[in-house]
Amino acid sequence: MLTMFGKQMRLCDRVPRRHFLTIGGLGLGGVACGGLSLPQLLRAEDRVGIRGSHKSVIMIYLTGGPPHLDMVDPKPDAPSEIRGEFQPISTNIPGIQVSELMPRTAAMMDKFAIIRSLVGAEDQHASFQCATGHVSRQQPLGGWPEIGSILSRLHGPVDPAVPPAVDLSMKMEHLPYNLPGAGFLGTAHSPFKPSGDALNDMVLKGVEPGRLADRGALLASLDRFRRKVDQQAVATDDVFVQRSLGILSSSRLVEALDLSREEPRVRERYGQDDPNVLPYSSKGYQALMSKFLTARRLVEAGARCVTVAFADFDWHGNNFVHGRKVIPLLDQGLAALVSDLHELGLDRDVSVIVWGEFSRSPKINKDAGRDHWPRVNFAMLAGGGMRTGQVIGETNRLGEEVILRPIRYSDVFATLYHNLGIDVASTTIPDLNGRPQFLAETYEPIRELI
Repeated sequence: MLTMFGKQMRLCDRVPRRHFLTIGGLGLGGVACGGLSLPQLLRAEDRVGIRGSHKSVIMIYLTGGPPHLDMVDPKPDAPSEIRGEFQPISTNIPGIQVSELMPRTAAMMDKFAIIRSLVGAEDQHASFQCATGHVSRQQPLGGWPEIGSILSRLHGPVDPAVPPAVDLSMKMEHLPYNLPGAGFLGTAHSPFKPSGDALNDMVLKGVEPGRLADRGALLASLDRFRRKVDQQAVATDDVFVQRSLGILSSSRLVEALDLSREEPRVRERYGQDDPNVLPYSSKGYQALMSKFLTARRLVEAGARCVTVAFADFDWHGNNFVHGRKVIPLLDQGLAALVSDLHELGLDRDVSVIVWGEFSRSPKINKDAGRDHWPRVNFAMLAGGGMRTGQVIGETNRLGEEVILRPIRYSDVFATLYHNLGIDVASTTIPDLNGRPQFLAETYEPIRELI
């Protein structure tokens, strides 16, 4: 068998396995729970082929609902029970203010666009709407796929050794926070999710190229046996076996995940990881600065979509205590990421979107917290060749309702697809019933951004 050294684990067949890398819920070989081998998954992706230039998206998903008044839509003239404890500061764009906890963003506001008038949020703690652009109550058979899976289906990999979609998020205790996956596109287009010890597990310790080729022959024979048992008449998977072995033997993905290869001054810009900065980090809600840098390195290496879940903003109590810890970290990570993209000349090719499932209530509750507020939300965008240095939309004086230029989630997705070179008015993908499904409910991107 092909042995890859790393932590040992048990899959659903109760047989011990070495922990490597999961593709959605699947492992490398045909013995994994999902029933498809990596070569089979690659063959499914190859039916689409590789098209277009390497445009990509980095999505920062702020789980739990970040507070718009305490971040990007301050209301300094509102009563104290509305405006809260944080003061607004000016940015490098006259007339635009953000929270005092976001000084780095303020200093480079010309590289950001803020939407203060996002509407149509579902009142539920879930990543679904941010990841797909659709509402969860209206889905085709199999469910809507997330954007990374759509890019995998439409364009395939840029480099055979780098997956098109990568999910850097830890598994979160509240399951709907976790990304919804490939939906009706199937497991072949699920995002790659590096394990906790990805770097160690992706190194084939003690395996020379010649031995790897021999083990590849064994893998091919096992796949042939599996096909015979299943009585499937399938064409040879040799090409896809070679591509799957290419993922294992190529250093490109491993190097992208290895932050020790980054220049020290760049790593310092992103800040240090502190897994204990939040009391709920052990439940999967971490504010790790390294994820921003890893995302940038992955899109450089060829990933089309990288998603990072950052912290948890469900602050029904102690909103301002938590905010003082979390918001400055987000500010530092975002500023470092967007600065890097510009310095590397990637700002026209990489779109950055930052948002959560809804916002928090304008009125502060008795526990010094803010409650759920789906009536208005916000988003921050950067890169992608977009026209930044502006605010789109406006809420009323208390931040309760949108009074100018409402923007829907589907509008944002239409803009992201536009940045990726995809025409949402004409591009469709077939669902499980063979019906063509449009990528977004909105066909026109946000005019102020393009």
